[in-house]
Amino acid sequence: MMSHVWHPYTHLKTQSPAPKVVGGEGPRFTLESGEQLLDATCSWWCMIHGYGHPRLVAAIREQAGELCHVMLGGLSHEPADRLASELVRVTPEGLNHVFYSDSGSVGMEVAMKMAVQYHHLRGKAGKHRMLSLMKAYHGDTSGCMAVCDPEEGMHSLFAGYLPRHHFAPAPTAPYDAEPEAVAQDLAALRRVLEQYHHESAALLMEPLLQAAGGLNMTSPLYLKGARELCDEFDLLLVFDEVATGFGRTGRLFAADHAGITPDIMVLSKGLTGGHLGHAATLATDRVHDAFIGDSPYHAFMHGPTFMGNPLACRVALESLAIFEEEHYLDRIAGLHRILREELVLDTRLRAHSLVADVRALGATAVIEVRDPASLKGVADFARQQGVWLRPFGRWLYTMPAYITSERDMRRITGVMKAWFS
Repeated sequence: MMSHVWHPYTHLKTQSPAPKVVGGEGPRFTLESGEQLLDATCSWWCMIHGYGHPRLVAAIREQAGELCHVMLGGLSHEPADRLASELVRVTPEGLNHVFYSDSGSVGMEVAMKMAVQYHHLRGKAGKHRMLSLMKAYHGDTSGCMAVCDPEEGMHSLFAGYLPRHHFAPAPTAPYDAEPEAVAQDLAALRRVLEQYHHESAALLMEPLLQAAGGLNMTSPLYLKGARELCDEFDLLLVFDEVATGFGRTGRLFAADHAGITPDIMVLSKGLTGGHLGHAATLATDRVHDAFIGDSPYHAFMHGPTFMGNPLACRVALESLAIFEEEHYLDRIAGLHRILREELVLDTRLRAHSLVADVRALGATAVIEVRDPASLKGVADFARQQGVWLRPFGRWLYTMPAYITSERDMRRITGVMKAWFS
């Protein structure tokens, strides 16, 4: 039967028929053929509890019997109020205000609009552009495309359509770098700020892990230095924790590694354990209180139809409860130990002629190759061994569900290494 679904990131002329998924349990999903695949990427990094988690399914069913949806404009409901309180509790100190939307991209659009309007309300309407980092990826909507890496990113075709923003070099010092190496990255950021701060509203950053831009892993010292520079040059600091939030880097949020609070933080993906689309943009009192006033411009003019959806809020509450009650940070530390042992510390893998680098952070690991052509066929190779891997560009990576067992984690890393042997 012909499928009328237009699939993402797919070349229509050469695409193979997409396997149909009929169910899933734990770290595996099941195809209609009966084939079971161990998901090494937990569905674009969001199914942190795996598939079919009984508590999450029960939460959705229970909420569906009470209230599936109501507009948040002029109304509220208990799941939205409770989730906002919980997010304020677990995020860095001072992020006291929660604005909901329905995807990570839209959450970032909210953050950017919030930053521009904040400066406008302070009498600095000229600060209306963003400062982003090279290797950045913040989403596929128009505003987000404009702050993705304009050279190596996937949106160069749309350059003429997009607004122009400013970019600083991507940090190069790794997670455990010495302060001197990080100082060079911060000096490069300072030079860009000196040139463009007068028209820049915010610095946007995927803290510690630039995910879809090549799994670039950077230092907490860079986050601390960026916080100080934003204060010095009067920019808001926006952390895009869509991919890094909820444990992916080994702490609940990447900001926790540096002990700092951004002015705005965006959450999605793991927010609902991947079970429903939802996002939250959190802001400090400083940002929120600038919107208290009498002019028409003091209202924040944004309101996605499905913002604060009760089903999404309810499952997000249950997802966070599972994370804390089942000590997921300990599980993530265990996954990280395996990733380091099996990949990062494998001298034969690192010395392979096709391999440029191997690195890991939290429950994320990547084998970066020199030529993307050397990864052609790896997805089919992995599937033959019961593992779902989906590389992109020069990067063969895993971001597994946190409930992945040690045995399954070693199976994933074994398949990744086998491709090079």
